[in-house]
Amino acid sequence: MKMTELFAAQMEREAAVSRKAIERVPEGKPDWKPHEMSMPLGYLATLVGTMPSWVAMAIGQDELDLAPPSGPKYTPPAWSTARDLLRVHDEAVGQAREALRGTSDEYLMTPWRLLVGGHTVMENPRHVVIEDTFTHLAHHRGQLTVYLRLNGVPVPSLYGPSADEQTFA
Repeated sequence: MKMTELFAAQMEREAAVSRKAIERVPEGKPDWKPHEMSMPLGYLATLVGTMPSWVAMAIGQDELDLAPPSGPKYTPPAWSTARDLLRVHDEAVGQAREALRGTSDEYLMTPWRLLVGGHTVMENPRHVVIEDTFTHLAHHRGQLTVYLRLNGVPVPSLYGPSADEQTFA
């Protein structure tokens, strides 16, 4: 099996799981955070929703500068309702699907770089960047479920039953 096929299958699984968490993000609390050093709920939900587009970025760009010395910084997509956030997520998943369909395993072996202020902070083959994206997504999705719990929102079953959903399929 090709790497692109493995990543495409993983994208589908992760997209479905992320969607379950994103559907429950409470509206009207974008600035809520559990601690002063935590990221706000709205930013975290946007991050989880848009992270699939990182797969497309790792394929379609050779690098990303998080703080470019000249030019505008990245601005996350705006949303105000759960429906908007789900649309943002679906668009990100669509970008990843398209990029994976249009690439090859050989290309995924080529280098990709992350920069900050023009300085390289990480360089890895694209397939490693994509693998790390899935891990990073799981981490932030886990954070999001904690935020849901702390806001009194039932936590969905993701990889197995949650305390709120004791269903066994």
